Amino acid sequence: MADQLVDREVAAEQAFVDRVYEQLERAGQAAQQLAKEGHSRGRLGHEGGLVERDAMVFQAAKRIAQLDAAHEGLVFGRLDLTDDVDPQPRYVGRIGLRDDEHDSLLIDWRAPAAAVFYQATAAEPQHVIRRRVLRATGPRVIGVEDELLDADAAASAEAAGRELPIVGEGALMAQLSRARDRSMHSIVATIQAEQDKAIRAPGKGVVSISGGPGTGKTVVALHRAAFLLYNDRRRYESGGVLIVGPSGVFMRYIERVLPSLGETAVALRSLGEVVDGFRTTRHDEPAVADVKGSERMAEVLRRAARQQAPGSPTEYRVFWRDDRIALDRGVLGRVRRNLMSQGRRNKQLPRVSSALLDAMWRQVRGERGREQGREKFDDEMLSRDDFLDFALGWWPPLDAPTVLGWLRDPELLARVADGVLSTEEQRLLLKSWSGRADRDLSIEDVPLLDELRYALGDVPQKADDDRDDPLALIQGAVDIQELMTASDREYAPSGRAWAPPTHSIEDDGFAHVLIDEAQDLTPMQWRMVGRRGRTASWTIVGDPAQSSWPAPDEAAEARARAIEGKQVHAFHLSTNYRNSAEIYEFAAAYAQRVGLAADLPEAVRRTGVPPTEVTDVADLEAATRDAVVATARQVAGTVGIVVPAARRSEVNAWLASWPELADDAAGARAAVDSSVPPSGDDRVVVLTGLDTKGLEFDGIIVVRPDEIEAESTTGRATLYVVLTRATQLLTTIR
Repeated sequence: MADQLVDREVAAEQAFVDRVYEQLERAGQAAQQLAKEGHSRGRLGHEGGLVERDAMVFQAAKRIAQLDAAHEGLVFGRLDLTDDVDPQPRYVGRIGLRDDEHDSLLIDWRAPAAAVFYQATAAEPQHVIRRRVLRATGPRVIGVEDELLDADAAASAEAAGRELPIVGEGALMAQLSRARDRSMHSIVATIQAEQDKAIRAPGKGVVSISGGPGTGKTVVALHRAAFLLYNDRRRYESGGVLIVGPSGVFMRYIERVLPSLGETAVALRSLGEVVDGFRTTRHDEPAVADVKGSERMAEVLRRAARQQAPGSPTEYRVFWRDDRIALDRGVLGRVRRNLMSQGRRNKQLPRVSSALLDAMWRQVRGERGREQGREKFDDEMLSRDDFLDFALGWWPPLDAPTVLGWLRDPELLARVADGVLSTEEQRLLLKSWSGRADRDLSIEDVPLLDELRYALGDVPQKADDDRDDPLALIQGAVDIQELMTASDREYAPSGRAWAPPTHSIEDDGFAHVLIDEAQDLTPMQWRMVGRRGRTASWTIVGDPAQSSWPAPDEAAEARARAIEGKQVHAFHLSTNYRNSAEIYEFAAAYAQRVGLAADLPEAVRRTGVPPTEVTDVADLEAATRDAVVATARQVAGTVGIVVPAARRSEVNAWLASWPELADDAAGARAAVDSSVPPSGDDRVVVLTGLDTKGLEFDGIIVVRPDEIEAESTTGRATLYVVLTRATQLLTTIR
């Protein structure tokens, strides 16, 4: 009888879902027709037709993309309300649709009318009798999960002839038991009340979302971004939404969430990709990262941006009429200080020639020279190749990688770091840069590039008709590659992965900035992200106990400056939906034992399977293989092998050689280089502790946790993070 009831309810919902997909198909055809009509407007032969064509085709393309993204799980919710509110069921989905009579067929989950789907509880049902979640694969309904919120209202409805049977174990528990794959998924069907409050918080100011591991901070923040785009699309699409996460692995993990919600107008960037034109996936060792992340580096870089380019000319001498004119170190120093006082270095390029000519004209004392006048003097100097070469060499246009390359010189670094960085800190910086190829910069170098870019200013770009005009070059229309002097080329990274941004630093800003794993941002990274959010609203997600930055007070000050003047709305998530209670109790006990001030949320489910600890291991490879094979056989989803950074290559080689996991070896090798996206079918990956930030797996094997703990001053927090990544099985191998 129970099976018959389920089949009957599924069939009823399938009939409605079929109707919705038919309407979706008609909406798609209408969008295609709009695009076709738009193209025909372009053949009218006047500018108005072209404008109409562009507008119509653009809107049609957006609608088609939205409809295409909505196919998977299009309809996921149903609300049955009390008769006095609405006797007809309301359906909630990824997008809104109307029927042919323009009546609401499907409510967009972001719409105010859908809020009650997430906010209603048994304590406050808000006129909801039954909340139903539809589980579907494509257009096929495979199950339903009900929650009875108002038993008295249900009895009254049944007495009046409305049948409202309750089916299933509850949508949230069903979702939590689902196997994980290599991507994060939308939770629109299972958003809980405390999460919904953060999602629908005011659009202005800063929304801060905190909470312990597994509370859904990341996915709530992503749904908030979709909610903001839905409610004020003009503002957020025109200004842009920037989402910043800790790593490329993490960004690929979350990249499907927003498109699945119908949103594509978002820039997703890891911390190694925030600066346009540059991308890197490599971290520095912790001691170096601590130096580069400190806000003291801002002063070092400010000084570096004011230095004379290495190898540039130091004097210019010329005889004009009866006078010997000299631009020596003293004169040039005064000119230099005057130019620097007027703004960013590259912005002064149009003023360089006139400033030099002013200093030279003041040295004209002879009667013949004075009779010729200033205009004649300027014309003659600007026609001399040696003067133009001097001006271009003395004040060349500079880009950020070039100036960062100067700091490979120990003498120059010592000069700009004097009184700011210790000798040991300077040694660490030199080692990090000089021991690698010029183009091999790190994630921690990216904020330094951004700092220099803002200190230097944009280089005015040269027009094509100025290409062979030296005078135009020193008057502001410049080409970076042509004007680099020989010494600049010596210091600049060769073959670097850098393309100068195509827009001004004034255009770096976004309408909304979302920062995930915010507790890990260094002060320099906060400065970098802050520049992109000066006029933006913000969503900041993090848990201080999971921080890998050793100076939290310094980071907190930098964060406060980044969002200065903005009202903060704080939300705290208190329930751990990721881990089984057995796994989280193990992780929480570790946090308390090592003295972490951890936020300990309550885990809502138990599996009866405690974590496994393997100790006194003689053969590490064999023990790891046995644990991985056993875990892969017990779970249907992903398995993570978390290792100390120094062991990553070794363990990847093991994995590739294990015949039991041959099908997964390619995925493990791809995981070594996080710039290589996984195929999506590989279940087993090898990661370091930092790589696991924000991720989750069905099973986790932690190899040598004591070594992970010892990797840095924040190793305990990193290991705590690692221990909270598993949803079902956790094994530690000591």
